[in-house]
This record gives sequence, C-alpha cells and structure tokens, in this order.
Amino acid sequence: MSKVALVTGGTRGIGEAISLGLKAAGYTVAATYHGNQEKAEAFKAANGIHVYKWDVADPDECVDGVAKVEADLGPVDLLVNNAGITRDGMFHKMSFDQWRAVLSTNLDSMFTMTRPIIEGMRARGYGRIVNISSINGQKGQMGQANYSAAKAGVIGFTKALAQENAFKGITVNAICPGYINTEMVAAMPEKVLDSIKSGIPVGRLGQPEEIAATVTYLASDAAAFMTGSVLTINGGQYIANG
Repeated sequence: MSKVALVTGGTRGIGEAISLGLKAAGYTVAATYHGNQEKAEAFKAANGIHVYKWDVADPDECVDGVAKVEADLGPVDLLVNNAGITRDGMFHKMSFDQWRAVLSTNLDSMFTMTRPIIEGMRARGYGRIVNISSINGQKGQMGQANYSAAKAGVIGFTKALAQENAFKGITVNAICPGYINTEMVAAMPEKVLDSIKSGIPVGRLGQPEEIAATVTYLASDAAAFMTGSVLTINGGQYIANG
C-alpha cells in the first residue's frame, strides 16, 4: 500500500508541484486549499489528487481535516507544511491584522497541522515532516517584517521538533526557497522581476519542480539520516552560514 502524503496549500504554485512530484513518486496525496475552490477542483480533475478545504490557521478545522484525510486514505506518513500568505507593508504602517494574519497562517499552522499528526507518527515509529520556510526567513526582507518573522520561526520549529522526534523514526527538515517561478512571482512588473533576477547568481528564477524534487528526496529512505536540516534553494542569492 502506498504511503500517504498531506500537502498544505497543495493545489497551487510550489504546493502544486510538490503534490504532483509526490504522486509521481508513488504517494497517495491529499492536498489542502483554503481560498480558490475552482482552481482546486480543476487540479483534482486534471491530476486525480484528493483535495480538502480548510483553514490551516484554525486548530479545530485542522483536527477535523486531518481526521477526514486519515479516514479516507489512511494514516499520514508525510506532512508538507507549505501553505502561506503575504500581507506586505512597511512595519511603521503595518496593522496588527496584517501581522496576525501572516503569523497565523505561516507560523501557527506549524502547530495546528503538525499536532494532530505527530502522535500517530510517533506511535507507528515512522514519519517525515517537511516545512517550507523562505529565503526571507533567513535574511529578512524590507516590507515583510511579518512574513520574515513567521518564516524564521518555521526554522526554529523545525530544529526543535527534529530533536524531539528523531529517536521515534521521524525526520523533520525545512526548505528555504528563493524566488520561484510561480503565478504570484510572474505577475510582478517586468522591471521588478528583472531586478530580482539580477541579484540571483544563476541568472534565473527557480522552478517549482526543483523544490518538489527536494521534498521528494527528504521524504525518501535515502534521507533517513537527515533531520533538523535547513536546505537553501535560491540560486546563490543568499548563502546561509553553516
């Protein structure tokens, strides 16, 4: 029987590529979404991947959603915490609602999604958790104090959870993508995109499939000795220490 992977924000952008990559690798994939039902249903029809709608910032919805996935497909072997939002603005003009929305979706979701799954993984003595952070969680970014804080928190969460669960056969790792060629990035003005590309040593945006391939590797038996790692995939735009 194939392993079950749950990918939050798994019907668009990087999450879509992760869902497709894991399906190709033999996983039974459940992809969550929150806002765009039309896109999610089209994704399901095109790819045969199970989709589920809930808000990853809502702890009750996460408990109920995970229970539904496991009732339908079986215990979750791989959790990919990918869902995220932006509410950009300079901090001196940022509202608390902008701050709270990003922290809730991007950081609180580490708890709300992982907590209903971790005990089952521990009981079975096996699990893979991959958390999607960001280059801006490593270096910070002007106009993204909320997003940078949340994504930096994801890194700390990853390292702590990895230590707590390594002896239970569970690995926990993080990926920090740089600028990736998604619909959101492609919609930027051409001048802005050119400026971004000029700061990337490899001279191009990353592809969603490059992030997906790394997720698939981290989920594999070949990566069983890798836990607590933070992988930087940004074309050399920011080179992290150690």
